[in-house]
Amino acid sequence: MSELAIVGCLMPTTAPSAVLLDPLVERYLTELRVEGGLATNTVEAYRRDLFRLQRYLLTQRLCMSDVVSSQAIRSFLALLKQESLAVSSVARILSAMRGWYRFLVRERVLEGSPLREVAVARRPVRLPKTLTRSEVIALLELPVRDRVEDQRDRVMLELLYASGLRVSELVGLTLSQVDLSLGCLRVMGKGAKERVVPMGQTARDLLREYLDHVRPTILRRRSTRVLFVSRRGRGLTRQACWKLLLQRARRAGITKSISPHMLRHSFATHLLEGGADLRAVQTMLGHADIATTQIYTHVERSRLKQVHREFFPRQLKRRKSNETKT
Repeated sequence: MSELAIVGCLMPTTAPSAVLLDPLVERYLTELRVEGGLATNTVEAYRRDLFRLQRYLLTQRLCMSDVVSSQAIRSFLALLKQESLAVSSVARILSAMRGWYRFLVRERVLEGSPLREVAVARRPVRLPKTLTRSEVIALLELPVRDRVEDQRDRVMLELLYASGLRVSELVGLTLSQVDLSLGCLRVMGKGAKERVVPMGQTARDLLREYLDHVRPTILRRRSTRVLFVSRRGRGLTRQACWKLLLQRARRAGITKSISPHMLRHSFATHLLEGGADLRAVQTMLGHADIATTQIYTHVERSRLKQVHREFFPRQLKRRKSNETKT
């Protein structure tokens, strides 16, 4: 047995409820965070999923670095199914397990992965929720109140939509990431990957006004590198951004459930509706795989089907016929 395998088994194996996470798993998670550049939330999700696997293996008197049969993995997945977990949740746990066993094979702890013969649960295609163009206009052109925070919020939402940012990317922006002369942002996205994103002329003008007048008023001679700040001179949280969006949406008469990510979805969908190239949208969103971006083409096809149902002459004729019968 290799040194890594021995380290991985240095843990109690009597009672599943009494154990900590396997030290070897902790090493793997540290590698994901430091070398892989994964976000903290992603690493913590992996931690929870692998701890779930560890608890199961302990009931089989196995540790995380032991040779595990494909049948044992299937039994574990069957237990997950009994817990009524969503298909997407099971698929995520499978992804965490695949990464873990790839790590063990790479470190020569195991010769092969027990998941080689296990089929991946297929995730249902869920179309991202978006705002219509009229809803976006109502939200972004909502009259600004006298409070400087309201002026700041207007700029934040304009930038969120105009650049397709994630809310974590928006609240994490610093002054050095903004280039008003070129009209773009240098954004640090998932996996610590930097990308350059255009912001559009409207967002550019509003941001210049914010930097010249609004931000200094909020800070009151205090200093910080963060772009969007609170009265306390600190950066805003994701939760604060979500809250201000909900408030502005209600004022704009938008009653549907809304989130900051819907503006990112709307950005991508509206670009594709306008004829933008899929690869260009992928670059602006910061997707590593174009398959992730292609979900927005499903949104466009869904919209076209709805238009067809509503306006195609044969559909109209059939609808009128049904109305006459009733």
